[in-house]
Amino acid sequence: MDTLIFATNNPHKVEEVRSVLKGQWDILSLKEAGINIDIPEPHDTLEANAREKSFTIYRLTQRNCFSEDTGLETAALEGAPGVKSARFAGENAGYEDNTRKLLAELEGKKNRNARFRTVISLILNGMEYQFEGICPGTIIKEKRGNAGFGYDPVFVPDGDTRTFAEMNTSEKNRYSHRKKAMDMLISFLANKNMDKKP
Repeated sequence: MDTLIFATNNPHKVEEVRSVLKGQWDILSLKEAGINIDIPEPHDTLEANAREKSFTIYRLTQRNCFSEDTGLETAALEGAPGVKSARFAGENAGYEDNTRKLLAELEGKKNRNARFRTVISLILNGMEYQFEGICPGTIIKEKRGNAGFGYDPVFVPDGDTRTFAEMNTSEKNRYSHRKKAMDMLISFLANKNMDKKP
């Protein structure tokens, strides 16, 4: 089984990715790969931050790896929090702080359309490939559900009435931005494996 290092310290993201890959590839988190660093996200686009993380790990290990950066983009806030989703309420903010700030910023606004967007940066044999997944939806006014993480308790994907936090992993994967990007990654890797066969 081929191994890919996933350039993240977020156990929730590792769990989601493994649920999509279903044992097709051996995924190692940074901790499992023996890498004890926090990679900065200094750029103003998801694409650049994803690239920063994947190349940082590739330079350290010279092993195939991938990273992702995800943002929640709201129409009423001109795309915010976007690339700053994880630190919307400050550098040391937690999920609760960020969600509270988002709801406060949207208070009184009629347009509550939003979308989650994920960009994956794969480094395979020294070459980079990027994949994007988007999940449109709306932001509700109060949190619902206890599953998931981040903004999941206030995000309802188009096509459902539940928040991500009211869904189990398989239900969330029907809509998930991260799964859509991962599906593109999986298809790409499958084609690469086919190319290797005589």
